[in-house]
Amino acid sequence: MAELSDLDIKYLPGIGPKRAELLARELNIRSYRDLLYYFPYKYIDRSKTYRISEITGTMPYIQLNGRITSFTTQGEGARRRLIATFSDGTGVIDLVWFKGIKYVMERYKTGINYTLFGKPTLFNGRYNIAHPELDLADDIIDRNIGLQAYYNTTERMKSAFVNSKTLHKMIHTLWNSIHGPLEETLSPEVIEKAHLMGINDALCYIHFPRNIEDMRRAQMRLKFEELFYLQLHILRYARLRNHNIGGHRFSRIGEYFNRFYHECLPFTLTDDQKNVLREIRADVGSGRQMNRLLQGDVGSGKTIIALMTALMAIDNGYQACIMAPTEILAAQHYESISELLMPLGLRVELLTGSRRKREREPILAGLASGDVRILIGTHALLEEGVIFNNLGMVIIDEQHRFGVAQRAKLWGKNTIPPHVLVMTATPIPRTLAMTVYGDLDVSLIKQLPPGRKPIQTLLQYDNRREQLNASLRRQLQKGRQVYIVYPLIEESEKSDMKSLLEGYETVQRTFPEYTVSMVHGKMKPVEKEEQMQRFARNEAQIMVATTVIEVGVNVPNATVMVIENAERFGLAQLHQLRGRVGRGGEQSYCILMSRYDLTQETRKRLEIMTETNDGFVIAEADMRMRGPGDMEGTQQSGIAFELHIANLAQDGQILQLARDIAMDILADDVMLEHHRNAILRKELHRNYSKKINWGQIS
Repeated sequence: MAELSDLDIKYLPGIGPKRAELLARELNIRSYRDLLYYFPYKYIDRSKTYRISEITGTMPYIQLNGRITSFTTQGEGARRRLIATFSDGTGVIDLVWFKGIKYVMERYKTGINYTLFGKPTLFNGRYNIAHPELDLADDIIDRNIGLQAYYNTTERMKSAFVNSKTLHKMIHTLWNSIHGPLEETLSPEVIEKAHLMGINDALCYIHFPRNIEDMRRAQMRLKFEELFYLQLHILRYARLRNHNIGGHRFSRIGEYFNRFYHECLPFTLTDDQKNVLREIRADVGSGRQMNRLLQGDVGSGKTIIALMTALMAIDNGYQACIMAPTEILAAQHYESISELLMPLGLRVELLTGSRRKREREPILAGLASGDVRILIGTHALLEEGVIFNNLGMVIIDEQHRFGVAQRAKLWGKNTIPPHVLVMTATPIPRTLAMTVYGDLDVSLIKQLPPGRKPIQTLLQYDNRREQLNASLRRQLQKGRQVYIVYPLIEESEKSDMKSLLEGYETVQRTFPEYTVSMVHGKMKPVEKEEQMQRFARNEAQIMVATTVIEVGVNVPNATVMVIENAERFGLAQLHQLRGRVGRGGEQSYCILMSRYDLTQETRKRLEIMTETNDGFVIAEADMRMRGPGDMEGTQQSGIAFELHIANLAQDGQILQLARDIAMDILADDVMLEHHRNAILRKELHRNYSKKINWGQIS
């Protein structure tokens, strides 16, 4: 296999420098191995050849054998099209090309036998196939073809006449040029444990399956291998890190933690919160550096866990810092934590980018002397001038909003790396957590604090606007407050900005007796903060906003969240927005406003929101429907893996099997030094040696 990696794709017959450049630019295919590992995205059964007389309007893709009897062109300029009549003796069908007309005319001739493949459509009472695949009847790659593999291509490739069929022929040429079986890439023990076919058969049948069983077994082998090496890499790195990197030992729970727990805690902790604190306590007392991910739904009480974790550090003579992604959220943490800690007399400070130099100087001096015990802030904490006396605990809120390279800077704030607790209110599907955060220990908070009522979510269409306004007025008359969110997804979208401003004016006209504030990302931070504070102080009863409020507004008196054009948001984002209400003891509502003419998939997505408040259920559904790459909150700078065939939304069982087998191997041989693991060590090195490893700082 190594030699295939060394062979430049331009030397494969039929490719050459020009096509090689295209493949490199469009698909990152540079070597023979890259091409062999470019897998099909679907298969179509071509085992049956139909007669034209059998065609109906409901057929999917079909295969025909016959001859072109004539060519004609119709239309002018951009509307010009080429039409060929195709006959097999039982009937006639039209073939239509809108592009590449000159190429088609030069390539295909009348009176010659072709095998045709395409999707028939009825137009003006006559069947046609647009842009069919045509092969000389004697020129099919495999005479016994059943399942035809199809490959993703780009528009630029299609313009250069490199389509799925062309790629398939290239792979066929490559496969025929390989002499002898390919070198195995998994050890015999792993193949036996997972009941897998060999690599040679897998790579043959993924591209040229004889039947569905071949194809499925090939997919299983290749998906397993991809996920197995990913898990082996992550788990091995985590074990080595735990073995090699010591941490501060917090040997006691002392006065500050105990006084806070008995005298200052504003509510009884849930069982989930107590369990998480026990897990953190075990980590920080172990003498190893803690790297823990805390997942908790919106409003589940993660901030109190962060504060009590910081107190563990302070009780043992260390400082703690809490980093948040926005100034609003950092300020909110500062206010609530300062208030809670007031009886304990601990110095807590806030450091953000907007702090003036004269305000920063005493904070930085107190930090260096150890007088500042807890520092709360934004990216400003990463600056070189921020020097701690003895930093023992780093807590990162909404951690997916920070690139891993930024988070790495916090490690340099102490000679012994501080303990790290990363928190997210974006529930992460289990399969994604096992890969993106596979090296972290994971804690979950699923219970809501006592007294919280589940938010009622309703899907309403634009034609019920009057009923909606009447409902909002009833809530406002009870003294409650309302959010109305518009989908300014990109801050540069002028039409969105216009609808936000128009919405603001409409709300003012509809509710003249109430004060309306407005917040969007184009506003200056000071302006934005002022509008937020007006709403928080109940000086404004309605807030018209964009998703800028998704993180970091806590107004217990706000009981209604109206989301306009809800169909334009992802499930994870809708769930985050919904979490802005339901923070007090009153019944809260989330109204998803949408146009009526939705696609079935979009309607299903919105209905999921009305059926459950469980963020983990929603995250799993979001990943199934949108795929892992599209989920908000999961794409970070520095994620060092790319899946070519496995799909985290669908292959959870394969991932679990791969992880279990990887854990068994590492439990016995973490360095992979045993001769039976030589193949694994070699493949792991080939797969990951050139990639930056962020594992120890995620």
